[in-house]
Parts: sequence; structure tokens; C-alpha cells
Amino acid sequence: MSRALGILAVAATCMAPLGAGPLAAEGHPHWSYSGKTGPANWAGLEKEFDACKLGKTQSPIDIRDADVKRVDLPAIGFDYKPSLLRIIDNGHTVQINYAPGSFITANGKQFQLVQFHFHKPSEEKLNGKSQAMVAHLVHKDADGKLAVVAVLLTPGQQNALIKTLWANLPKEKEKEVEAASVTINAAELLPKDRAYYTFAGSLTTPPCSEGVTWFVLRHPTSISKDEVARFAKLYPANARPTQPLNGREIRGSK
Repeated sequence: MSRALGILAVAATCMAPLGAGPLAAEGHPHWSYSGKTGPANWAGLEKEFDACKLGKTQSPIDIRDADVKRVDLPAIGFDYKPSLLRIIDNGHTVQINYAPGSFITANGKQFQLVQFHFHKPSEEKLNGKSQAMVAHLVHKDADGKLAVVAVLLTPGQQNALIKTLWANLPKEKEKEVEAASVTINAAELLPKDRAYYTFAGSLTTPPCSEGVTWFVLRHPTSISKDEVARFAKLYPANARPTQPLNGREIRGSK
């Protein structure tokens, strides 16, 4: 996700991990998922990354049944419309920037879908178990507050949307490709059963800013093993480890 919530007000499409090139050119440190610039050391790379270590509501988390409060939560209202494909390999993941006009309604607020991107394996765990991958659908409301819908992805049948995305992967990193003849719909990522967990969290990449509302769909969407393997050629492991719950409430729909 993005470097800072404040960036959203300026450029709504810059809400996912940014590539190392532009940041390095501006004097910002490169971060990664391993070694000296990996998750354990993010907080030491730059002062504005302090939340990666000091934050109390960090994401992702391991959602355990014993910690979930089952309540009668309203269904998330999904209103996703087709979008021309705009895709970028930004140096940390494959990201799709979405056309304006698609929304979710949750907690009495409307959040516009801005982009979605992928992690391998899934950053979120259910009862200690990761899935092969996860899609994070990033939304913001009129006040710039973020809401992320996490769709777990498990090997099974081929996913038509992901097949289209992988067929249009950019040949260069950090350069968005606009496929004017290709239309996609993020709704194709959603499972039929949209029961969910929700909790307060953060961005899962530096600067790990908090104040993000998370919705993790309980049931996964199927993708093929070949589709997982194709992503793995680019990013074999781009998931932040799970973070302490620190007494947070996790609510789960019945």
C-alpha cells in the first residue's frame, strides 16, 4: 500500500507499494521483504516508518476463532463496475489502478475502489494458516479514510480475471500499462459467500500508517496453481509477517 495517508489526497492511485526507483531518487530508502531492508528492519529505515515497530494496531494479523466476536454484521455492499485495465509492476507487487465509480458500502459509509494488488502467500492468516495468495482491494471514503477488503486466494479452478491480468503483465517495472482494449471487473475476485471479519489495522507496507479499516472475507476465491506460479516468478514472497493483536476486537459476521 501507499507510503502515507496524506498522499491519497493528492494522488488516489498511489495507494499500493511504490517501486524502489522513484523513492530512491527522492532520497527515500528502499524497503523489501527480506534481509537488511526486510520487515524486521522497516522501522529503522526512515523516521516516518516508526509505526512499523511502535504501532499498536498493525496489519496483517492471524485471525483465530477464539479471538472473534460473532455479531450480526450488515453485509458489505459491493457495487463494482467494469474498468479499463491499468496495470503496473511497481517493484513490490502487481497493482491494478481502478477507474472511478466503483464502491463498497460499509459501516454506513461509501468507499471508492481505487486499486487492488496481490501478496504471496496471503498476509492474513485464519487460525494460523495462510492461503496461497491474497488480493487487497483498497478503497477510500470522501474524507480519505482507507478501507481494505482482503480476498484470500486458494489453488483450484482458473480465475478468469487473473488470467486476463497475467496476460497483460508489464514488461518493465514501475511503468503503468494501459490496455485500452481490455475491460476488467473486480467483482470477479469476490467469493459467492461474503461473510467477513473486520478490525482496525494499518497499511501492511511502510510507513505502516494506522487508521485503516480491514474487511477479510472468510471464504477464499479459487485460482489455478499455474496462476500462483506465474505470480511467484515475479514475487516468490511479498508478505509481511502477522502482527500482535494487542487486545484489538475482531468482529465476525454470523
